[in-house]
Amino acid sequence: MANKNLFRSLFGALLGKAPTTNEAGGAAYVRTNEQLLAQFAATGCLRDTYYTDAEKQLQQLTGAAFGADPVFVAKTAVFAREQGLMKDTPALLCAVLAFRDTALLARVFDRVCDNGKMVRNFVQIVRSGQIGRKSLGTAPKRLVQRWLAKCSDAQLLSASVGNAPSLADVVKMVHPKPTDGARSAFYGWLLGKTHDAAALPDAVKKLEAFRAGELASVPDVPFQLLTSKDLGREHWIAIAKNASWNTVRMNLNTFHRHGVFDDRKATEHVVATLRDRAAIQRGHAFPYQIMTTLKHLEDGIPREIRAALHDALETSVDRVPHLPGKVYVAVDVSGSMQSPVTGNARGNTSVVKCLDVAALFAAAILRQNPKAELIPFHDRVVPFAAKAKDPVFKTAARLAALPSGGTDCSTVLALLNERGARGDFVIYVSDNQSWCGTRGVAGATGMLTEWRRFKVQNREAKLVCIDLQPYATVQAPEGDDVIHVGGFSDQVFEVLRAVAEGGLAADLWVDRIDKIAV
Repeated sequence: MANKNLFRSLFGALLGKAPTTNEAGGAAYVRTNEQLLAQFAATGCLRDTYYTDAEKQLQQLTGAAFGADPVFVAKTAVFAREQGLMKDTPALLCAVLAFRDTALLARVFDRVCDNGKMVRNFVQIVRSGQIGRKSLGTAPKRLVQRWLAKCSDAQLLSASVGNAPSLADVVKMVHPKPTDGARSAFYGWLLGKTHDAAALPDAVKKLEAFRAGELASVPDVPFQLLTSKDLGREHWIAIAKNASWNTVRMNLNTFHRHGVFDDRKATEHVVATLRDRAAIQRGHAFPYQIMTTLKHLEDGIPREIRAALHDALETSVDRVPHLPGKVYVAVDVSGSMQSPVTGNARGNTSVVKCLDVAALFAAAILRQNPKAELIPFHDRVVPFAAKAKDPVFKTAARLAALPSGGTDCSTVLALLNERGARGDFVIYVSDNQSWCGTRGVAGATGMLTEWRRFKVQNREAKLVCIDLQPYATVQAPEGDDVIHVGGFSDQVFEVLRAVAEGGLAADLWVDRIDKIAV
């Protein structure tokens, strides 16, 4: 008979003791600088979350950015912007490069600071002193000047929307040299200085004419520039018809309040826009953002608008891959998952919780994988049954309404081991902050202990942990069979596809970033 104590010792040695505690006080494993940067690239909101605050996140992110190779920092900045569609984190990483390696910054600047908002974010972060300097410096100034010179008139006009700093503030800081009379007039107009009105770009001329009441038709400019004038219903209908998919989605209540949906043709146009698959893809809206819109819709908005949004939500998650074999999805419904997915911010806190996103992802996976089993948990497993054919929004809402408790990430795997379950994928959607339950074998976390037990009968199985918030620790460290993917964009689905197709590296998320050319 095998020596059970010896087997336990060998099993524990293979697991490895959890060397630290997480933000919730539970045993955990530490992420490397590269892994932490990869996590922040997809979830770094730099706001207060359930277990930590914005200041600590900033310290962790800057610490990892100064500790990692600057080339990887540059690649992470590009990934965070181009694929993670983040704003604050890529701008901060560029600010770090402004301190560490201006040549690398020059290679990635235009890819990261790809619009006025991102340029303003970069300037604000550099001048804040958070990364060791308070002035832009010669090289960053040249990059901002280059960006301004490359912009079209329409892009500059769009960039003029927003403050702290405004585009005018940026222009005052970097002193760009106008390339022609039109650009010289634009800068003069922007700064409120004397300028040649006849030389202004046509879009600015039309905007000024509209503001002065000399032009009846609504000019094709960002509508935020028009609202200083008292707009009538016909103006708002024109704005709705000219707006991009995301602008339409974000302003449905505004359109409703200004009577746009009293016009049948305008309503039909908005419905068609919301259902346009190509426009949805161009808009890069995260599934949770469409859910946010649905949650915020005011009473009285036509039923067909709501139906179109539901269709858009279904379209936004249809990139979820089919995963071969048996799939289990562990959905964290614990108390900390009630926190806003993008963190708390004064006056700008999302109504969408981590739990809403976890539920949405789980429902989307079930839709594409009808035999998948959804297993909600907190400090214990919560009974739940769902049908793959049900609307994603309905299944997500049912999951989000389940009772909450503490967090023990090992419970789902323990249940599967108890059953002697066979499976190919176990997917966790969680904030990864386990603190309840008993510790695993030889000081390992309970989750890693149960995963290794699961692997005894399921040698080819993969554990995929979708981590919704930017914490510095994990319950099961990265490995050939353990993949961590941070975030709440549809990039999560692309990683799932890579896992399903066997595109595995020992550290998949870091490997994907490392392959970016800069």
